[in-house]
Amino acid sequence: MAEKFGNARWVKEGFLDNRQAGSVVGRITLAALGSVDVYLQGDFNGEIAGKAIRFRNSRFMDEELAGQVLADFEIPHVGEVSLISFDPHPMLAPHPYIEWFSIRRNHYRIELASGDAWILSDREAAELDDASRTIREALSSLARSTRSRAETDWPGDGLD
Repeated sequence: MAEKFGNARWVKEGFLDNRQAGSVVGRITLAALGSVDVYLQGDFNGEIAGKAIRFRNSRFMDEELAGQVLADFEIPHVGEVSLISFDPHPMLAPHPYIEWFSIRRNHYRIELASGDAWILSDREAAELDDASRTIREALSSLARSTRSRAETDWPGDGLD
């Protein structure tokens, strides 16, 4: 199921770092759940490829319902990039778009308003070095493709 974030209103803020090719690491703050470390295989697209970004959702709402709907969101979160871009489709106005699949094959999508995300300067990105390294070291060994899965990869395989 895509769009578990209440039309993105339950996504407060965060950062994503693609400065190491082949991986995106970061931390996303969600309503009811707080900060969640994220490791995704893959890369950003377009102008943000190889960069670090921050986002702050201007439409954030901290609703009780979020806790019920997001209760099964994997923490920490590991998966694979589908598309992360500031210009996801030629027929739409440019806007921050973050889409991925978790290793449990759950589909997630966050679409933010234009201006809610920005590319970090080299100095700002350097401030993320310790957090990015810690997340990458802790979660990279859990990553695997979401495109082909063995029967033992489904819930109940000891990753719960």
